[in-house]
Amino acid sequence: MNKYLIFLAALFITPYNAHSDPELNSAIEGDYPYLESLYTYLHTHPEISFQEKNTSRRIAQELHKAGFTVTEHVGGYGLVGVLKNGAGPTILLRTDMDALPVAEQTNLPYASRVKTTDDLGNVVPVMHACGHDIHMTVFTGTARRLHALRERWKGTVVMIAQPAEERGAGARAMINDGLFERFPRPDYNLGLHVHSSIAAGNISYVPGYAMANVDSVDITVFGIGGHGAYPHMTRDPIVLSAQIINALQTLVSREIPPIEAGVVTVGSIHGGTKHNIIPDRVDMQLTVRSYSDAVRDQLLDGIRRIALSQARSMGLPEDKLPVVKVLDEHTPALYNDPELTGRMVAALQQEFGKDRITLTTPEMGGEDFAEYGRVEPRIPSVFLWLGSIAPEKIRSSASGNTPLPSLHSPFYAPAPHPTIVTGVEALTTEAIELLAKPE
Repeated sequence: MNKYLIFLAALFITPYNAHSDPELNSAIEGDYPYLESLYTYLHTHPEISFQEKNTSRRIAQELHKAGFTVTEHVGGYGLVGVLKNGAGPTILLRTDMDALPVAEQTNLPYASRVKTTDDLGNVVPVMHACGHDIHMTVFTGTARRLHALRERWKGTVVMIAQPAEERGAGARAMINDGLFERFPRPDYNLGLHVHSSIAAGNISYVPGYAMANVDSVDITVFGIGGHGAYPHMTRDPIVLSAQIINALQTLVSREIPPIEAGVVTVGSIHGGTKHNIIPDRVDMQLTVRSYSDAVRDQLLDGIRRIALSQARSMGLPEDKLPVVKVLDEHTPALYNDPELTGRMVAALQQEFGKDRITLTTPEMGGEDFAEYGRVEPRIPSVFLWLGSIAPEKIRSSASGNTPLPSLHSPFYAPAPHPTIVTGVEALTTEAIELLAKPE
């Protein structure tokens, strides 16, 4: 039996209990049929990164209907909605919009059947396998509540719908297109993400570092090819690649302080064409993860050093040394401001009860929401995990039955009603807590 899942079941399966603001919850429940219709539409009409044209248009329409002033095409298909309600703080609420090239296998009546052509010209299936359709629905529901509850708060709400989160590029694109110059600069940033191991109706949080720096690294290893029967007349790039891979394992185990987190994974390696031919090139792809910027720099520098040193030790000339390229789709570590996190947790525990708002551990996944908090001067930010799995599925998995599908799985299927209602109530509660109370 999976002890980790048993722990999750014990920690996160809690009653869907009373609310401190029953009027808010009742209003969200009353709005749910509208939100469910939106969710179903978004789920059946997914679009991959950089192709969110129709999704962006639909969310812009929803913000218009909710009373926001909307600007489209910010950083590509990104959009910004602004609702001003007197003097007070400014908060930013963010959703992502893009789906993934995954063939859905949930067998849901509203399962995606969409296919599209990606930027490489390949025809690919498309699915909201990371829950961004839930995020957009929660985002829309929150916009509708905040407009309806204007008598409870004063200030400015900036709601942004971001493209290309899955490519780690959308947040930077919106910032580079003047997000914080063209629109009111927030005092606080808020966001959330569905979780595939937390029961719907529950929320978890992590103060401090919650998600990782994520870098993609390409290494091109060169050699001197030849006949497999005469290896002494070659410089074998496959052997060299194996030496590089083995040496890379020492970066985390022997160079990074044990209390720091780091991951160096070689996810792809390709070289050669035939059994008896030593090739002259091998291509490798790595994912590199960390929390602190110092560890990130140390890992990336170490990868370059090891690749070059191993090649030189094999006697390769300078013009055949490996080429190490760090791609520009870097996602920085997500840091939840501890003071702001504490304030949000207190408000959420008051609204939902302490049993539904729980502390969890950091993860090594990536999330470009982090970009919004790293602009200078830094903006305090909080990003929460939103439970999305029916409790009975968690119990079944913890008992050794069907395992829970992860995010990005073709089988990932959130429980819409409790997930959406909880998400809207949580974001609305956070927003009103941060905005000035009317005099």
